[in-house]
Amino acid sequence: METLIPTINRLQEVFLTVGAEIIQLPQIVVVGSQSSGKSSVLESLVGRDFLPRGSGIVTRRPLVLQLINVSPLEERLKIENGVKAEEWGTFLHCKNQIFSDFQEIRREIEAETERSSGDNKGISPEPIYLKIYSPKVLNLTLVDLPGITKVPVGDQPEDIETQVQEMIVSFISNPNSLILAVSPANSDLATSDALKLAREVDPDGRRTLLVVSKLDLMDAGTDALEVLLGRVIPVKLGIIGVVNRSQHDINTQKSLEDSIRDEQAFLQRHYPSLASRAGSRYLAKTLSRLLMHHIRDCLPNLKTRVTVLSSQYQARLNSYGQPVEDHSATLLQIVTKFASDYCNTIEGTARYIQTTELCGGARMCYIFHETFGRTLQSIDPLGGLTELDVLTAIRNATGPRPALFVPEVSFELLVKRQIKRLEEPSLRCVELVHEELQRIIQHCSSYSTQELLRFPKLHDSIVEVVTGLLRKRLPITNDMVHNLVAIELAYINTKHPDFTDAAQVSASVNSQQAEGLDGGKRWKNEKVAEDKAPAAGFGSPSKGQAINLLDTAVPVSRKLSSREQRDCEVIQRLIKCYFLIVRKSIQDSVPKTVMHFLVNFVKEHLQSELVGQLYKQALLQELLIESQDTAQQRTEVAQMLEALKKANNIISEIRETHLW
Repeated sequence: METLIPTINRLQEVFLTVGAEIIQLPQIVVVGSQSSGKSSVLESLVGRDFLPRGSGIVTRRPLVLQLINVSPLEERLKIENGVKAEEWGTFLHCKNQIFSDFQEIRREIEAETERSSGDNKGISPEPIYLKIYSPKVLNLTLVDLPGITKVPVGDQPEDIETQVQEMIVSFISNPNSLILAVSPANSDLATSDALKLAREVDPDGRRTLLVVSKLDLMDAGTDALEVLLGRVIPVKLGIIGVVNRSQHDINTQKSLEDSIRDEQAFLQRHYPSLASRAGSRYLAKTLSRLLMHHIRDCLPNLKTRVTVLSSQYQARLNSYGQPVEDHSATLLQIVTKFASDYCNTIEGTARYIQTTELCGGARMCYIFHETFGRTLQSIDPLGGLTELDVLTAIRNATGPRPALFVPEVSFELLVKRQIKRLEEPSLRCVELVHEELQRIIQHCSSYSTQELLRFPKLHDSIVEVVTGLLRKRLPITNDMVHNLVAIELAYINTKHPDFTDAAQVSASVNSQQAEGLDGGKRWKNEKVAEDKAPAAGFGSPSKGQAINLLDTAVPVSRKLSSREQRDCEVIQRLIKCYFLIVRKSIQDSVPKTVMHFLVNFVKEHLQSELVGQLYKQALLQELLIESQDTAQQRTEVAQMLEALKKANNIISEIRETHLW
């Protein structure tokens, strides 16, 4: 079990090299009010003078102190040529420098404190890391923190109390830390700031140990027996009383050995029943024992945490990819993968399928059959055509001669006007598919191809090439769709198999008029067409009113003659029948045109276009420049992963027997 504390110290060093605080390691945190004797307690544990001392705020930065027990100098010299000093210290910020003079250690602490905190009472949360090797110490890891203060002095900010408390809480809130609360015996324990802070983060008191300092400075006639026995405020891990060196002892350079001897004599004299369970030596043994047991309890969770983090950081490192060695191969690989992902998204076989909205080929299917289809179905075959328009067209087509029959020219003129209305929705369909093909670029670059995020210039170039290809195909597709409508307008095929003969329509209208029916039996083909695509009801706003055909006043009382009504209805029925035929054709041919001229062309030519424009020797280096963020993050993650592997190895070295 003795190996547990050095193991934690090694883990601490590993994580310090990468500057990470992702693993909370077991340590003892010393907390107390300003001038309560925290530094004196630490010095008594080490057995040497090495901390800055004085009145007021002296500790102004956290000091992480690792005590390491080594063999005496004589034994070490027999085995190896190591450090030729009985006791020595090293700082993390002075890696290779060994301090065998403890006065130098004190000066270095003062200098390092002033470097970041200034020389006028300012504080800093950045820790100083100090290791002390000695045959007289027990293996311990302690953190000395600035004392809890209330009123700012010197360069201290107005919120100094809050700052110090936040700093202390950041250390003691670590569930793997032991809290060493220091409270002077000459002040009421109920007002102890250290115990109050400890209670906030450790309400059960499972990891709090109380040290009552300055037992020799109590008022005459009073003692701390009730406090030390836990009758005033009980503390689960125990209460240990110590006698600190006075400022006079420090000024006269009284040695710590003498101080500890005097401390034992004082305890025997005033607290004989507690002498064996009080004092600096007992405190050191208790802390070492508590820390070992605490580490033993924390170790399984620590091992699990290291393992989980290792797998997480390995996954992150894999996502950043390896540094580029072969530029040509890397570029071809990325371009091919992007083209493949793009085509798979259209086909619906992509690895990353969205669940929140339609995307790729599914979206195009929706555009063709829902958006475009419904828009065409909603177009009224006779929309925008009044009876007045129809009669005017008939009259204009006959010229100066009265017509014996309904002229064909009027039908063609009017039906072309209606067919022309199909062009705008068809072009809008092309535009929607083009927009979806643009969206697929962003979908592929954000979901499928992680490498593109590594190379922002390559990403921009790929987007530019694909956008250019789509832009190039858009006018060609639009022209073809425009031609589809133009083809329908070029020749009105009245002999179409689905088109009803004009004579049949005329006879049908005549028979209806003869029977005096308004909406009797309808002819077969019209009924079928209307069942498939019910159009909006056509009302005749001009019916029953005077129709101004010659732009001259016509008596209001004049109604449409039966012949005019018959001619008008014949033309309307013929227009409706032929329009439905053309609409059905356009609804079928526009999606096919878009797929052939735009979607399939892009799928087939995307990879060759990307390779042709980007796979050039002059561009390789420029395109495959990583973003600074990616390179830096890969380095940081690789360092952290290395640290976690070392930590895992260190923990694995502890045999199961050490845990019990």
